[in-house]
Amino acid sequence: MSVSLAHCSWLAALLLLACSSEESPGSSGDPVSEAGAAGASAAGAPAGGDSGSQAGPSPAEGGSAGAAVIEGGRPAEAGAGTAGQAVGGSAPDELTVLELSGATTQVHDPHIVKEGDTYYLFSTGKGISVRTSKDLRVWKGAGSVFPSKPSWVTTTAPDDPNHLWAPEVRFFGGQFHLYYSASKFGSNQSCIGHATRASLASGSWADQGDSLICSNQGGVSNDYNAIDPSPFEDEDGKLWLAFGSFWSGLKLIRLDEDGRRDGPDLFSLATRPNKAVEAAQLVHHGEYYYLFESVDSCCQGASSTYKIMVGRSKNVSGPYVDAEGASLVAGGGTLVLEGAGRWRGPGHNAVLVDEGRYYNVYHAYDAQSSGVPNLRIAEMTWSDEGWPVSAGP
Repeated sequence: MSVSLAHCSWLAALLLLACSSEESPGSSGDPVSEAGAAGASAAGAPAGGDSGSQAGPSPAEGGSAGAAVIEGGRPAEAGAGTAGQAVGGSAPDELTVLELSGATTQVHDPHIVKEGDTYYLFSTGKGISVRTSKDLRVWKGAGSVFPSKPSWVTTTAPDDPNHLWAPEVRFFGGQFHLYYSASKFGSNQSCIGHATRASLASGSWADQGDSLICSNQGGVSNDYNAIDPSPFEDEDGKLWLAFGSFWSGLKLIRLDEDGRRDGPDLFSLATRPNKAVEAAQLVHHGEYYYLFESVDSCCQGASSTYKIMVGRSKNVSGPYVDAEGASLVAGGGTLVLEGAGRWRGPGHNAVLVDEGRYYNVYHAYDAQSSGVPNLRIAEMTWSDEGWPVSAGP
């Protein structure tokens, strides 16, 4: 997830950290060639940094924890989000936000995957922060994915080179695939990395040794930002990766069966007039693919205006439209979730689908605790019109 330089400065980031307490751990349906989509970034364009700039220390490092085995085949995965303020009316009374405890503060860009009887939470942090839970409610630190950044990474901040952002994990092809962002605050000179692991319960992550996709590297100029990766398997078993932050918005590329980029196609999914869009998330429900996006200003503590929007399409590559029929590439989007009361700036969501139940997973800033970012997990359902409805914030 990125932030705008117009909205956030390094000083603000440092002040936020100082106040924080730390616990342990047109139609987009047609592809555009990268050359055609590329262009020099305009001076003064919105920043493409990440909330990681203010995510604070990660849990104690030391690898993944929690014995688990895959039961019943494919593990539960994350996919998309929803909201009580969304189209379809208020959230039903039975939908609640889970009461969480343990290592739930200083969480940015959360993503949860379940293997066996253990839930694994991945989030922005040094080497990518990992936490575990047996019940989705009580969380403990479980180290990090990498003891230090992979050697190929050259796009992180020199003063914090091991800080990696916005991880997402999917299980396909018999193993877990982790995608992560390597960038520095306020830059779209960025890369997306890829690592694999047979089981989350044992062994270690094997980085694939190079970038999956980069922006503005190797003498090539791009108008997008290669961060906030979100892998997705469509109803035909084809693999995709959505990504992007600010600049020209959210993009989509094809992946091969090994999880690497497959061909030059680059689809445009969503933009915003103020450029402030990021954190793409795809999910299939009913007849539609749903694209979730986080818009406006994150990482401002209790002053954050971050919120979650959504559109849908019958094709994974779009075009996506909102409940009023407005295209997301023209700035459309139906509100899913926004801040209220104690919890401000909810965003960068994923949805865990676990035993037929949907959970909206996101971070929000605690106005009662100096704007510290917290993990939030809300029950989620779908309206009669097929739009997401989530408890929250």
